[in-house]
Amino acid sequence: MESEAVLRKLAEAHRWLAELKGVISSIPNDGILLDTLSLQEAKDSSAIENIITTHDEVYRSDVLAGQFTSAAAKEVHRYAAALKHGFQRIQRQGGLGLRLIIEVQAIVEESDAGLRKLPGTKLKNDQTGEVVFVPPQHHAEITALMRNLEQFLNEDGFVQADPLVKMAVAHHQFESIHPFYDGNGRTGRIINVLYLVRCGLLDLPVLFLSRYIIRNKADYYRLLRQLRTTGDWEPWVLYMLEGVATTARESIGLIKSMKQLMQLTKHRIRSEQPRMYSQDLINSLFRHPYTKIAFIERDLHVSRLTATKYLNKLVAMGILAKVKVGRTNFYLNEPLFALLRDGVKPQ
Repeated sequence: MESEAVLRKLAEAHRWLAELKGVISSIPNDGILLDTLSLQEAKDSSAIENIITTHDEVYRSDVLAGQFTSAAAKEVHRYAAALKHGFQRIQRQGGLGLRLIIEVQAIVEESDAGLRKLPGTKLKNDQTGEVVFVPPQHHAEITALMRNLEQFLNEDGFVQADPLVKMAVAHHQFESIHPFYDGNGRTGRIINVLYLVRCGLLDLPVLFLSRYIIRNKADYYRLLRQLRTTGDWEPWVLYMLEGVATTARESIGLIKSMKQLMQLTKHRIRSEQPRMYSQDLINSLFRHPYTKIAFIERDLHVSRLTATKYLNKLVAMGILAKVKVGRTNFYLNEPLFALLRDGVKPQ
């Protein structure tokens, strides 16, 4: 699993991850990245499973009010909630155990079915209907394999290998066990980034592996299947390490651009509307690309009248654009939304 080619790619992946970790720490409020980028990852990971939505639908949905623009947007928000739940649990307890994995899947699927208990699960080719893999069928075997995976993820001395190699191995093992009736792909991709947090390689779960997988989806499924028949780990591990390096590099560019945009907005408001300016206002505007009066009320602890006045001033300054959707007024941070939608062009 740690061939010469893998070791070279490991050095590159670790270098970009370390830079990403430093860039993350330069953002003043964790909630800004968690709220915006977790939805980005959720949207892309859901798209791998053919749950398709748009950035507009995702960011206009209001999870606190239980108002979603589409069924797909609701699923995306559930994914983001599962990611945040897992992250908060690891922050408090440190481990990535089986119980937490089951909790994450339950949030993703809005189901408490737990590990598969009934035989009959087969993985089929979407186009041809051909059975491509039959995972373990019996509940006792699935449970034993998941306990083994739990040990692999949490006991560093259990297998001596680089954490990024172990992440690649664990992902393949999880997808091959296929422990749940549904939501295995999305749960497995959440485990990837939570494992990086658990190992201290990231402080926030904001690595966009799903975007890389979407762009290389055929290779992802081909290599998953190939490893099951050949036992050759190197191509799979190299694929996953390239994903880490590529997405870390892209995340660095995106976060730096967000930080630059925050600074420009901050300076404008502070110079043109000093009585309205606060860091809490800046944080709120960048946590919610589509903000609402209620969000400003909640985040700044101000009255509805004051929140409305602030937002109207920001519209007059050209910092926000007022958008009416149905009967609801949204205030769109257009540069931030464009950044999240389009990403950062490679230099």
